[in-house]
Amino acid sequence: MMSSENRSHFSASCSSITEEARAKINLALHVTGQRPDGYHLLDMLVTFADHGDRLEFMPSPTDEFTLSGRFGGTLAGDSGTNLVLKARDLLRTAIGPLAFPVRIHLEKNLPVASGIGGGSADAAATLRGLMRLWGATLPEEALAAVALRLGADVPMCLESRPLIARGIGEELEPVPELPAFAMVLANPLRGVSTPEVFRRLAEKNNPALRLAPSRPQTADWLAAIAAARNDLEPPARELVPEITAIAAMLQANGALLTRMSGSGATCFGIFASMTAAEDAAAALHDARPDWYFQATETVSGGA
Repeated sequence: MMSSENRSHFSASCSSITEEARAKINLALHVTGQRPDGYHLLDMLVTFADHGDRLEFMPSPTDEFTLSGRFGGTLAGDSGTNLVLKARDLLRTAIGPLAFPVRIHLEKNLPVASGIGGGSADAAATLRGLMRLWGATLPEEALAAVALRLGADVPMCLESRPLIARGIGEELEPVPELPAFAMVLANPLRGVSTPEVFRRLAEKNNPALRLAPSRPQTADWLAAIAAARNDLEPPARELVPEITAIAAMLQANGALLTRMSGSGATCFGIFASMTAAEDAAAALHDARPDWYFQATETVSGGA
């Protein structure tokens, strides 16, 4: 039952707040070690796409959660592990009485467990959206601690801007020089087990990510990204051969650079222009309508 204070919040406003949960793209992912507790140490160059999930938040007499979107059905009945609800509950505990009941609607446009941070981006968007809806403030360190409790990718998704992430993903360094890229995201809609990918990793102490401090030209950045790598891609290709096929399809349709993101199975292709990316996505969809292809543009570091 709502308190009188919460009832006044609900009656005072029925307006909704929306938040975009941008797809997280690992332009590079180097596995540089492993902690005694089993967590792997990573160096990652990360950016975020314009395309992603979308969340809407509204005051409600009781907590509600609804789903829509192409991949919404995948999460139906998954309330026990859904990161949106975990984010709501953890933030409510941190904030206290101001956290009145809410209706949350998730438009799930990104494939689930696909290496582009969909669940983590949803959790981060939930934190941002509910902070606004509840009119709450938390110290930056406290909000970062809530984000990290939800998962190693959530702090970077809370930022949703180009950055380098180190450690298990919690050490963040903005990369304001990173330009926007026209891109196609491609996924064969076949799951890949992240623990199994890491288990199959032949070497867990690889060279760290090295980037020059300032690379103002797109061509320079493309060369730097091409010289980097995703250490999880070889074992993921062993588990899901379609990753090899989908990367080849991106190259055949004009991608300047292709790579797998995260632990897969999503691959990305960087294109010379959005027109080229949109044409490639349309052609790829025609060839494999049962797979996922999405033309998008990433955010720039100076945005």
